[in-house]
Amino acid sequence: MKIAILDDYQNVALQCADWGSLGAEIEVFDEPFAGPDETVTRLAGFDVVVAMRERTPFPAAVFDRLPELKLLVSTGRRNAAIDLDAAKRCGVVVSATGALAAPTVEHAWALILAGARNLPLEFRSMREGGWQVGLGMALRDKTLGLLGLGRLGAEVARIGQAFGMKPIAWSQNLTPERAAEHGVTAVSKEDLFARSDVLSVHLVLSERTRGLVGAAELAAMKPAALLVNTSRGPIVDESALVDALRGKKIAAAALDVYDVEPLPADHPLRTLDNAILTPHIGYVSRETYEIFYGGAVEDIAAFRAGEPINVLN
Repeated sequence: MKIAILDDYQNVALQCADWGSLGAEIEVFDEPFAGPDETVTRLAGFDVVVAMRERTPFPAAVFDRLPELKLLVSTGRRNAAIDLDAAKRCGVVVSATGALAAPTVEHAWALILAGARNLPLEFRSMREGGWQVGLGMALRDKTLGLLGLGRLGAEVARIGQAFGMKPIAWSQNLTPERAAEHGVTAVSKEDLFARSDVLSVHLVLSERTRGLVGAAELAAMKPAALLVNTSRGPIVDESALVDALRGKKIAAAALDVYDVEPLPADHPLRTLDNAILTPHIGYVSRETYEIFYGGAVEDIAAFRAGEPINVLN
């Protein structure tokens, strides 16, 4: 059996699970593929592929050209980058692993606090021999807006309450009763953008949510507001966000996700002092990786034994 582990940017996959128990030939890829053609070329001859979240897309055109692939393991249960129907048509089993929500929630709060207190600029000033350079924003009594109140959004709201913030939320299907269960006030979409001092995105990317935060929504926000996105990049119109930040229409954006990942080195977001950027590390923790890769080993062992588990297709 030949196993490919994809997109192990930190070279830690082999440390996080007992891969030796599989007795297989394993190759780790630590850089992203340039596109579908390179994916097909590099993965030719592999029986099993372990995909790290949605870093490498697997559309029908890839499955059609990998006839030896039999098992694709997705780290986490939801993976919009995998065409499950195409995989099934090509005889590829797609199995999933468990995941943790807490690291993403914690990272969302790291970004909120960094943005509220201008930490990147203060860090840089200290490194360069300077001192205080700006005024931060206290969170107590401020309005925490949640674009989406699912498992992650509800947990972010709970922590916001501990800071003394007033949480409000909107999504297409959110009801006042559901919001009240979490001590959150359901509002209209217009009110969410107009009233939020901090607006945190917690929606699944779909055709309904793609570009949901556009120029009009950004223009409706307070000039002192902070936008935080740890969900998926395309939910926010990236060009509209760059324009809003350049024009100081909002105070700052703290982002962990982008339209194209890894974020291109020459991307305009990298040049803006009011853009706080992290490289999609919301879920990246040792505890998460041990669940991801440990689960992948279990999925592969079960598949080899003829009894696949955690099958998505």
